[in-house]
Amino acid sequence: MSLTKTGYKPRLIDLAIEKRLSIFGAVSIEGPKWCGKTWTALNHAASVSYMTDRSQRDLARVDPKYIFKNERPQLIDEWQTVPGIWDAVRHECDSDSNKGKFLLTGSTTLLKPDDGGETVFHTGTGRIDTLRMHPMSLFESGDSDGRVGISDMLEGNVDSGYIRKVELGELAQYIVRGGWPANLDTPDPDAGIIPASYIEAVVTRDIHELSDKKRSPEKMRMLIRSLARNESSVAGVKTLIRDIEEYDSGSELILTSATFSDYLSVLDSLYMTENQPAYSLGFRSSARVGKTAKRHLADPSLAAAALDLTVDKLLNDHETFGLLFEALAERDLLIYALYHGARLYHFRDNLSGAEVDAIVEFRDGSYGAFEIKLSDGSIPEAIGSLTAFRDRAVKKPAFMCVITGHLEAVWQDPESGVFVVPLTSLKP
Repeated sequence: MSLTKTGYKPRLIDLAIEKRLSIFGAVSIEGPKWCGKTWTALNHAASVSYMTDRSQRDLARVDPKYIFKNERPQLIDEWQTVPGIWDAVRHECDSDSNKGKFLLTGSTTLLKPDDGGETVFHTGTGRIDTLRMHPMSLFESGDSDGRVGISDMLEGNVDSGYIRKVELGELAQYIVRGGWPANLDTPDPDAGIIPASYIEAVVTRDIHELSDKKRSPEKMRMLIRSLARNESSVAGVKTLIRDIEEYDSGSELILTSATFSDYLSVLDSLYMTENQPAYSLGFRSSARVGKTAKRHLADPSLAAAALDLTVDKLLNDHETFGLLFEALAERDLLIYALYHGARLYHFRDNLSGAEVDAIVEFRDGSYGAFEIKLSDGSIPEAIGSLTAFRDRAVKKPAFMCVITGHLEAVWQDPESGVFVVPLTSLKP
């Protein structure tokens, strides 16, 4: 019997957790704080130990086996506060061939030695499988009607027709609110409070909590703002440093690339960033294809909070609105891709400047190409970009799609075969 919480909304990762528990001795679920890891793990657990409970944490530090329970799977929440738990779980998985013994959740890889111990632990390969969890997609939160699945487009089985009118204010609200489960029922005017609180927790506590090295909260704030201003871009380290210098108001700067990279690695360790790798396979003149990852924060609401953006501000800044809508769509595409065991990329030709916003590559090597446009007025341009990419690609995409925001229907362009789908109608 699971410990499912009342009001739990099923997540797309549930199926992967269930499958992995039947194959491995333990499953580790990693991802940003507040994305729903604990509630999701409880949905599959028969018992739980919280390492946020001091008595449980102290007991685990004496010997992690003291917290092990007979009811399996056992969830050990925020295990990384006692790093020795990992090896203890691995040894317990080695004790017999039983599967599905443990669920581990963690929101950071910033580890410091236990009292008298070390952070070095075995990978757990073959015993512990790791899954990455993200904030909720619009389909998971119930804000997408799921009319069109990525799998439907792959199979060429999409029903065209009227959906509903989606107002720009609704899309702006999804950006400001984000995919945080605890924020779904927050009144609209207050939806930005939780993302802002998240950033404050990161810069004042999380960057110090599990690391011996002290870092400047103000420098971290400047870095997060710079990442927010460059959301959905391929900005390099030098560009981001220049951006910080341009917007700095006199406080101490992050002057070196080494210092900058250290701060950026902290955000990576806290799962606050989610970079989108470049795609180059099967395109003529591959030497000129861009190899820089597209930068994202873990959720577009973090970018909105870092820049103090509200729904009204987004509606009056179409350029920023468009970039954060792209981030919203790519957050969802990443989650949908992972559901299929696929990967999310982007494409850029450095010579011509031609781009494809997102590419989902499936396990068999087939892929779908996506352009993302906030308004319907940009759809013809997006269709043209996709067809030009297809014409030059050695290996042709299995399907092409324009994801848009302000649109009332699903349809397929008769000439190019490109699907046009509102983000609020997309699902895996």
